[in-house]
Amino acid sequence: MLHALLRIFLLCSLLASGWAQALQLSATRLWPSSDYTRITLEAPQPVAYKYFMLSNPQRLVIDLEGVEAGAALEALAGQLSPDDPYIGAIRVGFNRPGVMRLVLDLKTAVKPSVFQLQPLGQYAHRLVVDLYPAQAGDTAASGPVATSQPAVATLAKPETPQYTRLITVAIDAGHGGEDPGASGANGSHEKDITLALARKLKQKIDAQENMHAVLIRDGDYFVPLGQRVVKARALKADLFMSIHADAFIKPHARGSSVFALSENGATSVAARWLAKRENDADLIGGVNVDVKDPFLKRTLIDLSQTATINESLKLGQAVLKEIGGVNTLHKGEVEQAGFAVLKAPDIPSILIETAFISNPEEEKRLNDPGYQDKLVDAIVDGVKDYFAKHPLTAPSRLTRNP
Repeated sequence: MLHALLRIFLLCSLLASGWAQALQLSATRLWPSSDYTRITLEAPQPVAYKYFMLSNPQRLVIDLEGVEAGAALEALAGQLSPDDPYIGAIRVGFNRPGVMRLVLDLKTAVKPSVFQLQPLGQYAHRLVVDLYPAQAGDTAASGPVATSQPAVATLAKPETPQYTRLITVAIDAGHGGEDPGASGANGSHEKDITLALARKLKQKIDAQENMHAVLIRDGDYFVPLGQRVVKARALKADLFMSIHADAFIKPHARGSSVFALSENGATSVAARWLAKRENDADLIGGVNVDVKDPFLKRTLIDLSQTATINESLKLGQAVLKEIGGVNTLHKGEVEQAGFAVLKAPDIPSILIETAFISNPEEEKRLNDPGYQDKLVDAIVDGVKDYFAKHPLTAPSRLTRNP
């Protein structure tokens, strides 16, 4: 009888131990893009994992230790789109007792980055799987920013072709993917509004005879702040505009603002607060801190940009003046702070806070297509005014024009 009781006790202890270690994922998310695809597995506690690659056919295998089947994990495969550039299929099943295996059937060779993130904001523990192109450098070239350069051949005189400088504008839709940005009282997300505005802004700029726009982000996915800078430089952009619609602690805050980079501190308490909030996007969106990119480091610490900041202030003032005809201005002059996304040392760069999404009235206007068009028209008019007063002289991309 004693031995039987002992066996029951041991069995109960083992079962209790097993149940204590097992956990279900609370959420799974899939963020596809031509730059890279991200999978996020969220859980109430850290997930122990191992991963490895298999070839013929190409697969990425991730073993999740102590993870049980559940609705969130089972829903992951249903999030996969047929046009995902990297993943062909997702399979999930028990590999052995206590180990759940996640298999990604790949369409092409990839370079995986798998890392964990601590709880932050609305998120619990996250295990992140990023799939990048296997060939180094493909990310900048293959993403949505690598739009082909238009070339129109016409002649002013049959014997003398005339070449006009084509202005390249990099448009950065703030936030995206895991990083929703600010939220409005009626449920609007900053990342959705900024993308809608960025796409309209690109259409307007592309319609100008001497301008060409490229989007840093053309979908709902996360791009680290420093990578946005690197992309703009890789494109040899002539200017960089980051579009935002932020929130403030008080719902009555309203108006549009334009910001440039500062090397000597913020011009106001609000500017300093906003810069910190925007710079925290990398923490929310999730960056693998183990990755060291010396080129990126050189880009971000290059402080020989006084001339660039001066040009950014001129550009910002031209845009701010035009926006003032569409919306109330939060501040009548361009403010400055240490925004990481504005740190390209050789590209005039501004950050446009289109309105406060935390203000119910402005949130409604930001979702109105007609208002969006007016706002975009104002930004384009400001850019045109800037280049009319400060024409480009340095050679870059050329296109034949009348």
